[in-house]
Order: sequence, then C-alpha cells, then structure tokens
Amino acid sequence: MSQPRHAFAPLLGHELHVTLWGDPAAKPLVMWHGLARTGRDFDALARSLSETHFVLCPDTIGRGMSSWSRAPDTEYSVAHMAQLAAALLDHFEIERAGWLGTSMGGLVGMALAAGPEAHRLGYLMINDIGPEVPQDAIARIRTYTGDLPVFDTVVEAGDWLRRVYAPFGPAPADFWEILVRSSLRRRSDGRLTLHYDPAIVRQFTHHADELNTWENFARIEAPCHVFAGARSDVLLSATLDRMQATGPLPSVTVFEECGHAPALARPEDAELVRQVIGALEGA
Repeated sequence: MSQPRHAFAPLLGHELHVTLWGDPAAKPLVMWHGLARTGRDFDALARSLSETHFVLCPDTIGRGMSSWSRAPDTEYSVAHMAQLAAALLDHFEIERAGWLGTSMGGLVGMALAAGPEAHRLGYLMINDIGPEVPQDAIARIRTYTGDLPVFDTVVEAGDWLRRVYAPFGPAPADFWEILVRSSLRRRSDGRLTLHYDPAIVRQFTHHADELNTWENFARIEAPCHVFAGARSDVLLSATLDRMQATGPLPSVTVFEECGHAPALARPEDAELVRQVIGALEGA
C-alpha cells in the first residue's frame, strides 16, 4: 500500500506543500481541494489511485502547510491558483496531467483548462461546482469561513467539523480522523483554530467575477466528468443541465446521499473514479 511523501515547492514566491502518492514515473493526476480545506482530504482516494497514478495533492496557498499570501487581495483568486497549478506541473517536470478538483479546486481546473495552459490537462474531473455559484451558497460558506472559530479541545473541534462538513456524505471513520487532524492548528494561547488564513474569503469580495465563467467553460476541450451531490446548494440541477449542453459536454455522476461536496473517500468511490479516469483517458 502506497504511503504519502511530502514536498515543499517554491512556486511564484510561495511555498506550496504537496502530498505525493505513488510512482513519479506513473501517469500524473493532480487533486485540488475546496476553499477552506487541504490536500489531505484526498488521502483515501489518492492512496487507492496511486496503484496506477502519480497523485499530487497540494495545499492551496493560505491553507494547511502552505505559506500564506503577502498579497491576499490579488493572490487569493482562481486566476492566481491556476498560475500556481501550471508552476506546480513545471516544478515536477510534468507536461500533461489529469485533474480532479473539489469545489474551488474545480474552478481552478476549469480556469486552467480554458486558458493558455489548457494543453497541460489531459482530462478534467469536477467535484460539485459549476461555472456559476449561487449567492445563497456563497453566503452560507462565508458563515463558517470568514471568522475563524476557536476550540478548547480537539474533541470539540472534531464535533464542529463533522457538523459543518456533514454534506460531504458517507465516509469511513478514518476520513474524518484525518480531516480533523489536518484542519487544526494551535494559536499562541494554546487553543485551537482552523488551518487556514481567514483572508481567503477575499475570493468572494475581490474576485466575484470568477464565480460566473460560462464563457470560459464553453472553451474547454478536455474530456470532462462532473461529480454532483444531489443535495448540493453549490451545483444546482439547472446549472448541471446547462453544463452538459455546452463546452466539454461532460458526463455526470450524481451522489444521491451527498450535498456539497461528495467526499469520494469510500472504496467504492475510488473504484468509480478509477472507471471515470479510464473512460476519460481513452476519450
């Protein structure tokens, strides 16, 4: 069974923490997490897929073990993250990779696939987001990301995290154990808070235009698949229908028991993703 390795890559003035799985000579696959999460959310899926792929799971700047931005107004944006993604591929000497992006990571993948570096992506998997993000969903997300909560114990923090991220749907116990450990950091007073820069919410105030990008989506040519939570308030059914009729004409898997966004952490999820990758690589 593959074990993770860790790298700290100097990219565009940042230090990006990347969890690496599998043989670097295997087919590369980048997994990019959601807004307030880290690359460790993909541990179970990456471990399984590392049997056939070289899997790279970065912590976006301002999250996890990556450095915080000194210019948050400009750098906490999808456009800058897409530049970081291209620099990540350059750093690991990868010409072309597959992509799986959850929520914000899906936006980054779409930006990369629609831009001047589109040739770097062999295929695109988008987990529960589209080219249009509803204002109600943005308001909900800001309620738990804008002001960092503070906890006295890991148990208290774990209860909060399981409640807030319950829409992830069914996942093994070890998924939640890793999520709790990777989500927390100690403050100077010894209490606990979440492992990200609260300024990441400037995505919503300074780059709101990046949350409505139908023109970009229409330009994507890479083979594409969308995973959707049936109960999601981020990827609405009307948005999903429109996505299927334009741009890359993605195939779709809907998780009936999930909201935003499916955890993709169960063994059967890994098998499904493996099948999707096989279809996209053969497209």
